Amino acid sequence: MKVRAFLWIFLWCLPLFSSSLHADELTNLLTGKTDSAAAGTDKVISTGSSVQSDKKIRERLQSIFRELEAIKTVSISVNNGVVTLDGEVDSSASETKALQFAKQVEGVVEVQNALVINRSMSKRLQNTWDKLLVMGKQTIAALPLFLLGLLVFLLFWMLGGWISRRQNLFRRISPNAFIANLLGQMTHLVFIMFGLVLALTLLDATAFLGTILGAAGIVGLAVGFAVRDTVENYIASILLSVRNPFEVNDLVNIDNFEGNVASLNSRATVLISPDGNHIRIPNATVFKAIITNFTRNPERRFQFDVGVDTNQNLLVAQTLALETLQIMPGVMPDPKPAVLIEALGDSNVQLRIFGWVDQRQHNFGKVRSEAIRGVKQAFDQASIVMPEPIYNLRISQQTETPTALKPSVASVIDRRDVQDVSVDRTIADKVQEEQQVSDSENLLTANAPKE
Repeated sequence: MKVRAFLWIFLWCLPLFSSSLHADELTNLLTGKTDSAAAGTDKVISTGSSVQSDKKIRERLQSIFRELEAIKTVSISVNNGVVTLDGEVDSSASETKALQFAKQVEGVVEVQNALVINRSMSKRLQNTWDKLLVMGKQTIAALPLFLLGLLVFLLFWMLGGWISRRQNLFRRISPNAFIANLLGQMTHLVFIMFGLVLALTLLDATAFLGTILGAAGIVGLAVGFAVRDTVENYIASILLSVRNPFEVNDLVNIDNFEGNVASLNSRATVLISPDGNHIRIPNATVFKAIITNFTRNPERRFQFDVGVDTNQNLLVAQTLALETLQIMPGVMPDPKPAVLIEALGDSNVQLRIFGWVDQRQHNFGKVRSEAIRGVKQAFDQASIVMPEPIYNLRISQQTETPTALKPSVASVIDRRDVQDVSVDRTIADKVQEEQQVSDSENLLTANAPKE
């Protein structure tokens, strides 16, 4: 706050100082102008020139020059309308001023410049000191007005800040927290600009505002090109927060990256993969990517393929697989599971098995795994052959149960004949932990419109 206030004080003081400073010598050096002010004009030369008219021209110029401290010592001579200026002046600005006055007098045909600019160090130091004194007096005279302008600016600054912190007001306009905060910042900026215009108006420096805005536009354009990706991500975050394509803890696939949504901030979308890793995707990529939300619809279908021997009764195999899915924990009765013949191979017939899972009550991966195990076990018990493309030759004289399979292990397998297919909260807990430790604001809101 102190740095910003000092900056504005400097900007306001700049017009007061700039009005009294001239870089005449540097301007002439850069532009290459010397006596361009003495160039001729397109005036019509009168035929009635006389000694009396030359005298009037000289007297008129002398009376003007005497009123101006910088050029009052310039000597003037006039002959047939041609004015010759001679003497010393303190700067090129005084020289230009003397030439302009001479050319404006009626009857002057041409102005001869014989002026010499005094480049004495002591003279220049004296002139500089005099200008500093004048500038100091002007600053002291304008100090009350300057303080009033500063007070007006600070009042509007604080008023805008106070209004921008009233988030309840902006939440009525937009329920989205991010948009409400953005509206508050824009309101603060409007108050700052209005206070600046009023302050510059009081100081009679409104032209300086155009200079500031022009410089700000050029700087903004350069910065915009430099941080184009950052601006693109910021705009994408606004659009994503307005129309939420996903919520916190939704399982999504974004640009071939799959994971549970942890947060959406002003720069990136954070996912937690099934492996527990953090994936940060720029919002610009998220906005343009194809998003698959596996959680938005709680009913999700799984599928897997099973190959059976070509000599088997396919209708019996389909019926057995279908009955197995119908009694499988976690498989929904409606929509009904289905078993279709997918393809006829060289050594088998491929069956494609479909089932539906309510992800709010059961874990999708566990149910699918249990369905595969159940179908495989049912086919084994019904002696339905599932051939392999590779033939294995096994030679063994043992007909008993291998000793490696201990009774205790067999009993454990029997007790685990039906797996737990409840919802796995491991990744959900990690998402909750991410919400607690994250220092950035999450832009995802439950009450925002959903796509």
